[in-house]
Amino acid sequence: MAKFNVGFSFIIFLAVSCSIEKVNLSPVTESSLTNQGQSKTVKASYDTKKNIIVYSSAISNLIATFPKFRNEAVNKEIANLKFHLKDYLDAMEAYNINGMDRSQRKYEQAYKKIQSLRKHLKHDEDQVLNRYLVSIKTNISLLASNFPKDSLPSSKN
Repeated sequence: MAKFNVGFSFIIFLAVSCSIEKVNLSPVTESSLTNQGQSKTVKASYDTKKNIIVYSSAISNLIATFPKFRNEAVNKEIANLKFHLKDYLDAMEAYNINGMDRSQRKYEQAYKKIQSLRKHLKHDEDQVLNRYLVSIKTNISLLASNFPKDSLPSSKN
């Protein structure tokens, strides 16, 4: 009798586990999409949004952890750079292309001023500043390349 219960239990377990494997509880499944192109668009849109979040959070993290330097002129331009980077991220979140362009121009001006002021820093401070600037510039470039400028959501309601 014990052999029968173990064998019967195993068969029931096998039948239930195979049937559960096929069940998909997701509210949006690929079968609900009528076109395979739509599925690829949804995947690309998700990846794009994920990348935008990753790069913008990296920039925000760099802004928050930017060190202070001994040179006041450099610190003042870094404050300007931080302000314009925040404006850029806010404009991107609001899909404000004009605000993004304006913030990008001002960010680039502050970046150039910081590059010219770097010669007044000590070698160690210059290396730290360079590391931050390179990270910011890289993340800004990646963020801009992932931002969909041709398919902005309409505000018509």
